[in-house]
Amino acid sequence: MKIGIIGAGNIGGNLTRRLTALGHEVRVANSRGPHTLTDLAEETGAIPVTVAEAARGAEIVVVTVPFKNVPGLPAGLFDGAAEGFTVIDTNNYYPRERDGRIAAVEDEGLTESRWIEHQLGHPVVKAFNGTYAADILERPRPAGDPDRMALPVAGDDEGAKKAVRALIEELGFDTVDAGGIDESWRQQPGTPVYGLRAGAEAVTRALAKASPDRPEAFRG
Repeated sequence: MKIGIIGAGNIGGNLTRRLTALGHEVRVANSRGPHTLTDLAEETGAIPVTVAEAARGAEIVVVTVPFKNVPGLPAGLFDGAAEGFTVIDTNNYYPRERDGRIAAVEDEGLTESRWIEHQLGHPVVKAFNGTYAADILERPRPAGDPDRMALPVAGDDEGAKKAVRALIEELGFDTVDAGGIDESWRQQPGTPVYGLRAGAEAVTRALAKASPDRPEAFRG
């Protein structure tokens, strides 16, 4: 599969490592330019590109940049992507630590991923946002292993969600359907499932326990 990754930080970098190891063709980009990705490219065989080129030919595009930086991504970001491509949104809103206050999220009630969709102009599937980056490398397990972790996945397009869940399962994790994007607040920071290292039953229970009220620590 051809996969574009926009953002080469902890999550983007480790997804690049795992996905290339599984035989996928990965084009990876960051804000500083392809010349800064030489080491990652040599380590993994991924193709370093500019952000504007990352989605070219991609069947899945992973957007994993700081929340506040999403509106600054270039126009035509998905030009040249494969027909029917899927976008994975790994982002979280951290108003106090990094992003500043975003009224559409806090006052208008948009979920983080719905706001991301508005910025990108394309539907997204929310996944990996509550996953520790190190776990992507260190905690994959075969199907049926009692220690296999499960990750929540939210999205409105069932076909796109199915594609993302299949990719996550290939990476060595179970998945739990977390509903549509308007329900994706159930996996945002401060909820019971955020950062949870557990199997599918525990993840399902944690999603059900979530409150739509954002904790004070995660408000601007």
